[in-house]
Amino acid sequence: MKKPQNVVVFGELLMRLDASHSNRFVQAENYQASFTGGEANVAVALAQWGIVSSIVSRVPSHSIGQACVNHFRRYGVRTESVLRGGDRLGLFFVESPVPPRSGQVIYDRDATAFRTLQPGDIDWDLTLADADWFHFTGTAPANGENVREVLAEGIQTARKRGVTISFDCGYRSQLWTIEEAAKVLPRFMEMSDVFIGSEHDARTFFDVHSQGTESLRDLSEKYTLKTVAYTDRNISSLGMHRYQATIHENGKTATSRIHEVTPLDRIGTGDAFTAGLVLGQLQERSLQSTVEFATAAAALTHSIHGDFALLSIDEIEGLANGDSIGRIRR
Repeated sequence: MKKPQNVVVFGELLMRLDASHSNRFVQAENYQASFTGGEANVAVALAQWGIVSSIVSRVPSHSIGQACVNHFRRYGVRTESVLRGGDRLGLFFVESPVPPRSGQVIYDRDATAFRTLQPGDIDWDLTLADADWFHFTGTAPANGENVREVLAEGIQTARKRGVTISFDCGYRSQLWTIEEAAKVLPRFMEMSDVFIGSEHDARTFFDVHSQGTESLRDLSEKYTLKTVAYTDRNISSLGMHRYQATIHENGKTATSRIHEVTPLDRIGTGDAFTAGLVLGQLQERSLQSTVEFATAAAALTHSIHGDFALLSIDEIEGLANGDSIGRIRR
């Protein structure tokens, strides 16, 4: 019997608090609570699609930390490698956009349980014993030098075991400056196999100033990457999003069709794209099939409130193949 494919993600778990009824923060009296995390969102999507997915993180040992862990278990994600300790679970507050008004996010992520992780806390040999893929985002190293060293331990173990390593740039200006990120992120790019970001990320953090297909190729060659994926989003004044992606691998490039969406919620859509890319690679799909699937997963996630891509493979493939949308299935 073929061994199940196993993806391990490393990152902070958070509580998300949404101002009710699309209110501004200054007028909100109620907030809807849920749990999330950029890397964990990838694990949730993959678990829905039949991939064994595990989270490596740290949450407080109190009831809120347990509620967070329970939330991910509900969606089939393995949480045995979520450590307990520290005092706080990170928070972020969301004010939903209502065109032409933009939304906004405010983080409260200082002194969290995840930020207290220290080198040696995680048994990476045990954690990655059955792993085929290891994923992280740029928000993990933004949490301090100690977390960077923990992540580096995990990546080094993954490399020794021949595990594919993916890195989603995921820069967040509220966590650190561009200058700080540009000093730190290249170190982790050098240890990665797959990169997900944008042409802007390549220019800002990795000193690659070419454009279009050349940017993907140059970034791939500079860091000896197996795969580079860029997503691109254009937003009209009325709030219509045009979403597209391009993947470069082994000298070949594939670009998806453009998806026009009016988002119910755009948080987590990039994680849905990453999950789609990971699935495509694990299933050894063609480059064109992978980029169409990943982009369709992201497009559909715009229609779901919250951070999770709660979608079936059939739903995603239907959109990826250009099937009609908007009809009620009876």
